[in-house]
Amino acid sequence: MVGYYSHYDQLRQLRRVARGEMPSSFLRSATEIVPRYAYNGRTSTIHDYLARNPVTALLIARDNTILFEHYNYARSDKDRFLSQSMVKTITGLLVGIAVSEGAIHSVDDAVAVYVPELAGTAYGETSIRALLHMSSGIAYHETYGPGDDSWKLGLGLIERGAVAAVGQFNTRVAPAGTRWNYSSADTEILGLVVSRAVHMTLSDYLSTRIWAKMGMEADAGWDVDRFGQEIAYCCFVATLRDWGRLVLMLAHHGAWNGQQIVPRQWLADATSFTPETHYLAGGELFDFWGYGYQMWIYPGERLMFALAGIHGQWAFVDPDNELVMVQTGVYLPPTGDALLEAVALWNAVVAEFGKR
Repeated sequence: MVGYYSHYDQLRQLRRVARGEMPSSFLRSATEIVPRYAYNGRTSTIHDYLARNPVTALLIARDNTILFEHYNYARSDKDRFLSQSMVKTITGLLVGIAVSEGAIHSVDDAVAVYVPELAGTAYGETSIRALLHMSSGIAYHETYGPGDDSWKLGLGLIERGAVAAVGQFNTRVAPAGTRWNYSSADTEILGLVVSRAVHMTLSDYLSTRIWAKMGMEADAGWDVDRFGQEIAYCCFVATLRDWGRLVLMLAHHGAWNGQQIVPRQWLADATSFTPETHYLAGGELFDFWGYGYQMWIYPGERLMFALAGIHGQWAFVDPDNELVMVQTGVYLPPTGDALLEAVALWNAVVAEFGKR
């Protein structure tokens, strides 16, 4: 599993997401931080955390300075780590850029405006906004067990391509925009909408709008379906420091090295709630997390949010402190309480190393 999650690009022929000519530089703290945190009745250090948990790589950065960077299981800064669902947030960012460029006219447009093959289907009648919120209202059960809907979606992508793969989910169980349900099919359709709207592959659009502009240090890679459409909900690889650059850009409200990469207003909309979307807020959706545009939102008055993928792929973002933590891992089972210890570590990092 360590090999699969850090060398996925050697097992599948991924589409290149090209970096720019000159990588943007990081500073590095003269002394590496050693945060301590309380969890499950004991106090631990970050090194205890790495020894106890199947983490392949972990980075903490503030502003443009790396405070902590470690690799386990003989991994290195040259390895490109599999995102799983962290890439869902990237797909959401591409929607925002396409809206800002006018390629997507409105997030309230129906999917069929951009993907006419889905006209007359439940998904074709669903708005882009509802997909961003994982609130399509279409029956989909993602449990990561044998034969669940995520398995059916993945098999359909390999055998029949994206349009046919999402077309098998065509039963509406709630009005769009009223009920949250985690669905990789929702994100897959967002990828179709973006690529059709901009008349580019998602990989090329990501490269020209984010990856090359930001000065990532390595090419990324994105897996594709049978007909060459990127799998928008997963299967993206990048180095740890490039993941760090990406989420630091989000911590800077979409800006990086003097350029506005993602529209600031889009990120504000993506990480906030309105009276109409109260059902997505923390305490309503879950005891802890809320959900925005393809990203998880902390409860409380001060904004923090996260990217997440199964088996231990997490990135935490604190815009007020311009502070981030990115982790890749190989946890079993796919989901569970392991996230709680990562959150405890993150909370300690924010409390001790946030700007004062």
